[in-house]
Amino acid sequence: MEFVVASSSVDTGIGCWDLVSGAEKLRYRSCASPPHGLLSVSRHFLASSQLRENPSSSTAPIFFWSWEKPQVQVRSFPAEFIGPLVSDSDGSYIIGGGSSGAIYLWEVASGKLLNKFTAHFRSVTCLTLSNDESLLISGSEDGSVRVWPLLMIFDDIAKESGENIYKYSFSEHALRVTSVISGQGLCNSIVISSSEDRTCKVWSLSEGRLLRSITFPFIIDAIAMDPGEHVFYAGCRDGKIYVAALNAEWNPARNYGKFIIDSLSDNSKAITCLAFSTDGVTLVSGSEDGTIRVWNTNTGQMTRLLKHSKAPVSNVLIVRQPTKISQNSLSRKQELLLMAPPLNKYTDSREDEVESKAVKILYQNFNDFDNRTNCAAHVMSSQIKELQQNGSSGAVQMELERLRVERKRSIQMAQQWKKLYNDIQTTFVNELLSGVNVDGS
Repeated sequence: MEFVVASSSVDTGIGCWDLVSGAEKLRYRSCASPPHGLLSVSRHFLASSQLRENPSSSTAPIFFWSWEKPQVQVRSFPAEFIGPLVSDSDGSYIIGGGSSGAIYLWEVASGKLLNKFTAHFRSVTCLTLSNDESLLISGSEDGSVRVWPLLMIFDDIAKESGENIYKYSFSEHALRVTSVISGQGLCNSIVISSSEDRTCKVWSLSEGRLLRSITFPFIIDAIAMDPGEHVFYAGCRDGKIYVAALNAEWNPARNYGKFIIDSLSDNSKAITCLAFSTDGVTLVSGSEDGTIRVWNTNTGQMTRLLKHSKAPVSNVLIVRQPTKISQNSLSRKQELLLMAPPLNKYTDSREDEVESKAVKILYQNFNDFDNRTNCAAHVMSSQIKELQQNGSSGAVQMELERLRVERKRSIQMAQQWKKLYNDIQTTFVNELLSGVNVDGS
């Protein structure tokens, strides 16, 4: 089962609908998110950066929501306004792009700000990760697209020496970059970027060069790639979604432009965001008129219209059925312990003094591995202590699981020692026998 999740640039909350039936499941409150600012963190909770209430303000919060509650559960206050957000598939870390051109990397388990570095000369507008999650791709208001190996982000020696830590820096766009997406080919994948200069550019990650530049009739604010990587879809400000070829030429008879082979249109206002379903057929678009449209890309027909609000839709996601935790018997304090902590403002925050070893949080159903998420060790300890004080059976189950893990670890260690002992014994016996003469002397 998949859900459509959408937010607006005005505080109208976050809407969540069943993709198949179109029924609205829940409306999450208090959200006014910028483009690319809405995120499902490993399907465990929602995160969103917020637009500044006052344009002169230098910062704005980041909010977390659990799937079951409409209210904001956790509030974070970064050092500057954060626009785009992205996270890895495991939900181990969150990366945010700042208005100053800096990029921030937080550990979800502890909320620690692991690193901050200057990525662009102007505001970061969009972020994505490569398919194998080893590379971070960023776009900026300065028109550049840069590719960052995540390991190099922590190379302090290279930074101090003034060495560029990015792998590639593409500067062919003339205006602000509006979106970036990555393909499925690991180190040989492609990256597509869109810009206010009305072009989409296709880049090779293995060769670091421009493969194709496509000019559209209007400015493109959103792009999405067909899972088969035959075509990609570009949402324009004329209300149309253009279909561009990746592996074929165009049909001049269609009169859309070079490499543009088709378009989807339902007379809406400007297309602001796009998302592709895992079925490879369903495309979802958000519009400036506050509506969300579901398209069948095989037929080119709109199959469903969802109404979010009267304000422009700024983000749309397609999320598989979220991971949920039964919280009926938990107190408010216990619910917060199950959520990620607030994100630190600075890298030298006092939380650095607390042990933050990443471990698995223990839920009531230990056989459901999809219902596990990373949590800081001190958070889990606090959770166990809280449950023990309330005499909860959950504490007993958690303690039992901890003992099971320790028992398994002890058995593995005993087996390793036994193997080591046998190897040593065999070595000594062989050496002893090799020193004995054939005549037995």
